[in-house]
Amino acid sequence: MKAAIFHEAGKPLTIGEVASPDPGPHELVLKVQACGICGSDLHCTEHGPFVLPGNTVMGHEFSGEVVGLGTQIAGRFAEGDRVTALPIIVPPIPPAGQEDIEPWLRSDVQTIGLGVVPGAYAEYVRVGVTQTKKLPEAVSYEMGALVEPLAVGLHAVNRAEMRSGDNVLVLGAGPIGLASIAFAQRMGAANVIVSEMTDQRRALAESVGATGTIDAKGNVLEQFAELTGAMMPDVVIEAVGIPGMVQQAIDFVKPKGRVVVVGVCQQQDQMMPMVAIMKEVGVQFVLGYEPRDWDTVLSFMANDRLKVEHLVTHRVGFDAFPDAFEALRTPSDQCKVMLKPA
Repeated sequence: MKAAIFHEAGKPLTIGEVASPDPGPHELVLKVQACGICGSDLHCTEHGPFVLPGNTVMGHEFSGEVVGLGTQIAGRFAEGDRVTALPIIVPPIPPAGQEDIEPWLRSDVQTIGLGVVPGAYAEYVRVGVTQTKKLPEAVSYEMGALVEPLAVGLHAVNRAEMRSGDNVLVLGAGPIGLASIAFAQRMGAANVIVSEMTDQRRALAESVGATGTIDAKGNVLEQFAELTGAMMPDVVIEAVGIPGMVQQAIDFVKPKGRVVVVGVCQQQDQMMPMVAIMKEVGVQFVLGYEPRDWDTVLSFMANDRLKVEHLVTHRVGFDAFPDAFEALRTPSDQCKVMLKPA
């Protein structure tokens, strides 16, 4: 089958032929219909401690049509079903002592698109049956491929322990920042303000529910106070993922406020703990999502409570995909770029 292949840091992806997947007993094979480019894919293909191994096929934000069934599926899915899936495969029975932990923390987990199981920058992808979700009729394949990043944003908001009436500041309006904005607004925040450097992404932030936007190149707290009447936010969600942002979030949040770090920074960083100590700031790092977050996102989509189709700004086939991938290292007007293999 055709796939986009990562070889080594500093070199672009190439389009080539790789082996088509076969499903294990508790697995499915999907014909990929849409797969988004995630910022973590860009990070994992750069020089650093977390670079992926050569010959990796990435892609973990995807949807597709079921075309292959394992022998132990027992009628749960059928060929032709429209689905999305969490990008991990775990056996149905967990190892002893790991019955109550999240699936991605189990010792027998296999990640999809991150160097273990080949991902969905390909014509077909292998997924686990217990991690697969059927798409409601009203949810398109593109929307199905947005479930994964939206679930990350929902999880970040949940971990913020946000209270009704809180003032929220989101740093960065990339796809994860935008997802965080959408759910913070829907969960009762009085104000959801985004600090972002680009005009295009500030406009997108308003389209998903931001009550105001801030030019990150200016004085953020002054602009925040002008928009909200509050000197400092109750909650800061850091969704940029570069050195210095965690300290900036701590500096911005009010005393006894809460900082959630969802931006993926793969470089060493420095911070001044005394600032957080003196303010008694709660700092929460988050990883991914819980399976129920996917169900919530799909329910919002199915009931027309989440308008995010416009976040898909670019669609490309295999031929244009390597260039589209590299272009996201210095983005301009892109938000979510989708590979459409068909």
